[in-house]
Amino acid sequence: MHIYKGLLFLVMLTGVQAIQAQETDKLLERVKAKLAAVSDYQAEGVMKTDVSFMKVPESKVTVYYKKPDRFKIKKQGGISIVPKGGVNINLSALFADNKYTAVAAGTGSVNNLSTTIIKLLPLDEKSEVVVSTLYIDEKEALIRKAVITTRENGTYEMELAYGKFASHGLPDKVVFLFATKDYKLPKGLVFDYDTGEKPANKNPDQKGKIEISYSNYIVNKGLDDSIFR
Repeated sequence: MHIYKGLLFLVMLTGVQAIQAQETDKLLERVKAKLAAVSDYQAEGVMKTDVSFMKVPESKVTVYYKKPDRFKIKKQGGISIVPKGGVNINLSALFADNKYTAVAAGTGSVNNLSTTIIKLLPLDEKSEVVVSTLYIDEKEALIRKAVITTRENGTYEMELAYGKFASHGLPDKVVFLFATKDYKLPKGLVFDYDTGEKPANKNPDQKGKIEISYSNYIVNKGLDDSIFR
């Protein structure tokens, strides 16, 4: 009798896990479909940097994206920024090759909004990204927050706020949070800064913040490859 109950429990548990996996995959497909509808875009915005030991003025930026993973930021004055390594500013890149396992990880809250948490585990053992934890607004199929852990560039967070561009899965504002350990930004987020004066006390847990607020997007108008060279 005990064996029968044990087998019944395992069957029920397997069934629940299978249902959860299906629901997770369906939610991710909705998110991916929204992002996949954007082949390219050019966006205007303002970038603010908030790091205690850096004096960086607010700057106007133009952001370019083209499938599958081309991304570039051009600051006022002609300085170009191309993220490298495991750091990636564009959400579509998380799903670019579909080489991951998606795992349901419960629920959470982002700015008082209920979210479903899904972890993406790369299938490639050599992947620079170790795990991506996504906080998804299930109703709108939008990623509200992403926590990315990389092998060499540490862990960084992205918080996203949406408005008039939500139908394309494009945020009005993106906030990057990262540890300022050793007084340097993770590779790929070195935004042409002057280190200036450094604080007297090292605080490895201190957080830095970079915020980009978008004022306008031009979507799917076609971008020449030369822009990303």
